[in-house]
Amino acid sequence: MPDFIFPDWPAPRGVRALSTTRAGGVSAAPWQGFNLGDHVGDDPQAVARNRALLRRELPSDPVWLKQVHGARCVDAALAAPGTEADASFTRERGVVCAVLVADCLPVLLCDDAATVVGVAHAGWRGLAAGVVEATVGAMALPGERLMAWLGPAIGPQAFEVGNEVRECFLAVDTAAAEAFVAAPGGKWLCDIALLARQRLSALGIRRITSADSCSVADATRYFSYRRDGVTGRMASLVWLE
Repeated sequence: MPDFIFPDWPAPRGVRALSTTRAGGVSAAPWQGFNLGDHVGDDPQAVARNRALLRRELPSDPVWLKQVHGARCVDAALAAPGTEADASFTRERGVVCAVLVADCLPVLLCDDAATVVGVAHAGWRGLAAGVVEATVGAMALPGERLMAWLGPAIGPQAFEVGNEVRECFLAVDTAAAEAFVAAPGGKWLCDIALLARQRLSALGIRRITSADSCSVADATRYFSYRRDGVTGRMASLVWLE
C-alpha cells in the first residue's frame, strides 16, 4: 500500500492535503515503487496503476500540469490536463490541485476559512521566477489569512549550486544570503526551504510549517533526481472538501 504524508499544519476543516512517497506502488526499478510521473520513462501501465491507487484517496482526478520550472499559476477548475504551468489554485470544492516533485519543493497553501487552496512546484528556478508570488497572487487574499506547508525536498546539506544561483536570489533580496553556505570549489549549499520561507514571509504569510525531510538523504522513502538521475516522481496535492 502507498505511504502518504499528511501535512501537520493548522488547516481548517474542509481543507484536505497529502504528499506521496515512493513506498508502495507497482513500478519497477529504477522507478521502483509509487511513481506517479508519466514523463520519466516508466511503463505507462505501471504509472496508470499507481495513479489509480492514489485516486482512491481523492474526490476527483488530480489536475496534472506540464511543469517547466516557471512561475505560471492556473485555475485548476478551468485548466485542461497537461496545461503548461508550475502551480495551480482553486475555489471549487472537489477539484484537486497537484504538482510532481523529486527534489523540488512542493508548497501547499490554504486560507483560514477554507475558501481557496493552492500548490506550487518550487525548484530554485521557479522560486527565483516568482512561482510562490504568482500562486499567492492568484489566491487573491492577504497573507495574514493564508498558511503554507513545505513538503519533502532536497535538503540544505545536499543541494550544491553555483554562484549564479546565489546571485540570482541576492539580486532580489540580500537576506537570501542566509540560505547559502560556502562549499569547496566556489560552490554553495542552498537551503531551498528557507528561500521559500523568506518569499512567503515577504507576502505576509507567517504560519509556515514544514515536513523537514530531505529527499536525497532517504532513498527508501523518496525519489531524488539529484541522487539518481533516472527516477520516479512524488505528488503533493491539496483540495477543498
